[in-house]
Amino acid sequence: MQVAAIAFDRFKPLKDDECESRIVAAKAALGRRAVILGHHYQRADVYKHADLTGDSLGLSRLATQTDAQYIVFCGVHFMAEVADILSTPEQIAILPDLSAGCSMADMANLAKVERAWRELGEVLNPDESITPITYINSAADLKAFCGEHGGIVCTSSNATKILEHSFARRPKVLFFPDQHLGRWSGHTLGIPVDQMLVWDFDEPMGGLTPEQIRHARVLLWKGHCSVHQMFQAQHILKFRNQYPDGKVISHPECNFEVCKLSDYVGSTDYILKTLVAAQPNTRWLVGTELNLVNRLAEQLKPEGKIVQFMAPTVCMCSTMARIDPQHLAWTLENLVAGKVVNQIKVPDREAQLARTALMRMLDIT
Repeated sequence: MQVAAIAFDRFKPLKDDECESRIVAAKAALGRRAVILGHHYQRADVYKHADLTGDSLGLSRLATQTDAQYIVFCGVHFMAEVADILSTPEQIAILPDLSAGCSMADMANLAKVERAWRELGEVLNPDESITPITYINSAADLKAFCGEHGGIVCTSSNATKILEHSFARRPKVLFFPDQHLGRWSGHTLGIPVDQMLVWDFDEPMGGLTPEQIRHARVLLWKGHCSVHQMFQAQHILKFRNQYPDGKVISHPECNFEVCKLSDYVGSTDYILKTLVAAQPNTRWLVGTELNLVNRLAEQLKPEGKIVQFMAPTVCMCSTMARIDPQHLAWTLENLVAGKVVNQIKVPDREAQLARTALMRMLDIT
């Protein structure tokens, strides 16, 4: 007889402390059958229950090295898709709240990318002259598009290397969905800004002339991270005026001016490792998501390190925060009862092509 799922409505009114005890009990009951992944940006009351923590790709790879049947990803939708793509057929990827998405990933969809590819075909032969590169913060069907068209996936830690590899094969790159990561990565390779043009997906031909398309080496999708766009050059200038000896570290999803003014630029993992390895009694201004910054500030306080969030306003990954203790408790208790809720399953052909693009990246890096 098929087991009916426990309705989420029963968990909505629960207090956080009651959810915590139920999460702990469910984890104990499931044992090694389930592994909980917690992204660096995850809210603290969920993050503390994670078995493995890290960035999106790193967590998916770690999960595949476990013998867990259930991969419960406390992150956002595209992360759970990657976990499903890279995991074994026996493993099941789960997202506790299906509304936990990524606004940046949503800025590029398959229909718009295919339209851009067709329009580029009116000026040149894209399959011979352009490498499509999708940031891992994208939907599985865009990774599949890259797999089908000789393209590749990148992360914030390897984007420069992936860009360099792509230029060795074809003269141009279409980089989506985050223009800032693409621009900074191109800049680190010495590509002039006037050869990195923004492709506005709401405009015919991306808002560019045929001459501009031929001249450009990097076509940057008009997308951005809603968190990292909050950081501005004025925040850094004010900090430097107050604390001349302070250091600034930013994520490459920040805008170009912020990255140029920073002492260090790198992925979440790079930021974490840099601050942990920093000298005691140093002060840092950090341009990345609030939950990670707050966690680092607490962790490093005993060493006399002062870690400050860059923006004056509170700014966190609000979509990831939709995964709360109530959704996690609901997910785990359903697993204990023998029912899978919110499984993320990428269609087979799409998963195969996406895996091709991911493996190209992993082979290079």
